[in-house]
Amino acid sequence: MESESPAPFPAGLEAAWGLRDRPHKGPKRGLTLDGIVAASIAVADAEGIEAVSMSRVAKELGASTMALYRYVATKDELLMLVVDGAIGPPVPLPPDAVGWRAGLEHWAMTMRASLNEHLWAVPLLAAHGPPVTPNQLAWLDQCLQVLSGTRLGHAEKIAVSLLVSGQVRGELTILALLRKDPAGSDGRLAGYGKFLRRVTEGGRLPALRAAVVDGAFDDLDADTTGEGAEFDDFAFGLERALDGVAAYLEERGGALAGHD
Repeated sequence: MESESPAPFPAGLEAAWGLRDRPHKGPKRGLTLDGIVAASIAVADAEGIEAVSMSRVAKELGASTMALYRYVATKDELLMLVVDGAIGPPVPLPPDAVGWRAGLEHWAMTMRASLNEHLWAVPLLAAHGPPVTPNQLAWLDQCLQVLSGTRLGHAEKIAVSLLVSGQVRGELTILALLRKDPAGSDGRLAGYGKFLRRVTEGGRLPALRAAVVDGAFDDLDADTTGEGAEFDDFAFGLERALDGVAAYLEERGGALAGHD
């Protein structure tokens, strides 16, 4: 019985992986898949991802819309490659990142920094299912390399990558919403601490009331912003997630020698 041949990737994705030749001579001199992706990112940065369309990008490049279809077959295919271009390749591990924990801290912080430049890409990271593009899979590969010196199995390493990348995406999703409508977000946040003080009076929501009285929400009020040190929610969450990984490794007998 003949084995089934693998389903072909979309043309643009195959070209991105080098699995098929990219068009060298298009209808417009100098038009390339990389140039199309770069122009799309520029449009998304300036006008939002909603503005990215085949016709809009073609106009940016001074080409016809039909010319772009020699490189990408659909808008969805274009968006897949644009998100991959936005996150970019993983940042190499610094020499002083010794051990899995330092490696994961670097992985999370650099991923956060890369996506923070293009927040519109965050909601689209999982829009096309599991990662299939070169940069996204390179980030996963780097995480697995960081964990290679531990006793974790491959499935567990992938689960850790989802845990840590989830911390990054969760924070940036909120930040993306705030930046999308900064005036409205400021209005909703200003005075939020005072609002919570009012609605938790009289014994309602006692645990929340204790946090409010302790000042946990004061930094959201317009008239108190900047007073005292701002609590870093992302760093706190990341450290607690890594504490959980460390505890699990301890249960499994710890990391291998030299990788604690």
